[in-house]
Amino acid sequence: ARPGFPEAGDRGPGGSPGRRPSPAAPDGAPSSEASEPGRARGAGVCKSRPLDLVFIIDSSRSVRPLEFTKVKTFVSRIIDTLDIGPADTRVAVVNYASTVKIEFQLQAYTDKQSLKQAVGRITPLSTGTMSGLAIQTAMDEAFTLEAGARGPSSNVPKVAIIVTDGRPQDQVNDVAARARASGIELYAVGVDRADMESLKMMASEPLEEHVFYVETYGVIEKLSSRFQETFCALDKCALNTHGCEHVCVNDRSGSYHCECYEGYTLNEDRKTCSAQDKCALGTHGCQHICVNDRTGSYHCECYEGYTLNADKKTCSVRDKCALGSHGCQHICVSDGATSYHCDCYPGYTLNEDKKTCSVIEEARRLVSTEDACGCEATLAFQDKVSSYLQRLNTKHILSGRFYKLKVNEYGQIHR
Repeated sequence: ARPGFPEAGDRGPGGSPGRRPSPAAPDGAPSSEASEPGRARGAGVCKSRPLDLVFIIDSSRSVRPLEFTKVKTFVSRIIDTLDIGPADTRVAVVNYASTVKIEFQLQAYTDKQSLKQAVGRITPLSTGTMSGLAIQTAMDEAFTLEAGARGPSSNVPKVAIIVTDGRPQDQVNDVAARARASGIELYAVGVDRADMESLKMMASEPLEEHVFYVETYGVIEKLSSRFQETFCALDKCALNTHGCEHVCVNDRSGSYHCECYEGYTLNEDRKTCSAQDKCALGTHGCQHICVNDRTGSYHCECYEGYTLNADKKTCSVRDKCALGSHGCQHICVSDGATSYHCDCYPGYTLNEDKKTCSVIEEARRLVSTEDACGCEATLAFQDKVSSYLQRLNTKHILSGRFYKLKVNEYGQIHR
């Protein structure tokens, strides 16, 4: 064991620049490792981020065939923990000894199965350990747009993992510095006789998060879980601290945003939701009236005198009188959905147009000429009698007392 650096199976300080460690699971909590690819400890909280990932593996003669198989298993297990695809993580492998060979480029495989099959077909090269040349080749030929790497505007991290069991036979300090300066994050994994100082020269800062050591190839596979946590991004939605009223959506940047259920719109605070004015959108299809509901939906209604049809959109006439176009001066009486008639208030009668009304007293005045003359003669006689009696009352005294004579409505005289 080398002091100051994590051993296989140990949990060192989690995370790295631009990455977040997964929260430690509570004591006794079941581990979710290997249960779901792309998820680290604490399922639902950590998931892999998109990467341009290049493995640089030492296949010199010091690496025996069985040990080289262990290295390929280590690579495959890391692939299992990642989301592989054109928009997710892309993987390339650089194989080196005294020479360097790019086994496949970042754009070669877009699914895990074909990627792991390609890893399984890799064979060792020869003697020599040209680690500096391998890093330079990766920088010049693997991390290029032509090879499938994504540009700076994509914000996809460029990561290289170099695995070696010996001391480099060329200069690694300068080339590794140039690689880091170009934006490549370097992890160094040393096995058995690996030179620790060379590992530290190659790796990015902080070294305690980028340099790993295992005593034998037999335990290198255990490091796959360590890289799984290193490459994870926190699932902020699963933490339940997002504050979204309706739906939380994880972004590829490791952040999140809020969305709303159908029929709602996101408010200015980007957290809460309000019911949409479905009626204002003009797509409701209501023939007469659209009414917004509190549920973010709507329903149709009809004008007075109409009824809503079975399609819940269109309307049919229910009461002709309610339409206001009947023309009745006083009262409209509905005879059903399609007919009506007019009536008048008490004291009025319906005219011949069946719409307007006249006062009944005016109708009584429309009497015959004969009746009118008879009424006038009677009134004239009554006037004469009344005048005569008035004169008598003022001139005659009967038995020393005054008597006032009156005439009734029938022309009869009485005291």
